[in-house]
Amino acid sequence: MKRWLPSPGLTLALFVGWLLLAGTLGADQLLLGAIVAVAMPLLARPLRPRPGALARPRVLLALILRVGAHVLVSAAQVALGILQAGRRPPRGAIADIPLELRDEHALAALAMIVTVVPGTVWCELAPDRSVLRLHVFDLGDEADFVARFRADYVLPLKEIFE
Repeated sequence: MKRWLPSPGLTLALFVGWLLLAGTLGADQLLLGAIVAVAMPLLARPLRPRPGALARPRVLLALILRVGAHVLVSAAQVALGILQAGRRPPRGAIADIPLELRDEHALAALAMIVTVVPGTVWCELAPDRSVLRLHVFDLGDEADFVARFRADYVLPLKEIFE
């Protein structure tokens, strides 16, 4: 079954989506929808990443809660920084963060974390994945920021994925 339907949920979603877009339940649309729904996951199978292993679910839950808290706090800090920009402009800068992460799932999770936390932008990853260049909206002490970033995000991701 897995050979012909590698992703049954995706197949069903494609079939339903096709019928919704077609706006009819004619035999021709049912057949075309079924063909597309079965063929697309088969054609996309080589593009799917290998499943990642989650070694520490509790660490993952703590990381999710920490990221949620950081999103709220960072949003308030960025808003305040924008409102006070006339008196004290933010000190935007690039921070270089050493990484030991090699797992592609851990790096993807780190990219998502950086994307959702206001005030940070992923700029560049070294070709050997040893350093992450990150733009920070208001960077005070770079060494302190790097240490907190590593402790809050990099080390838990390493523990979860590697």
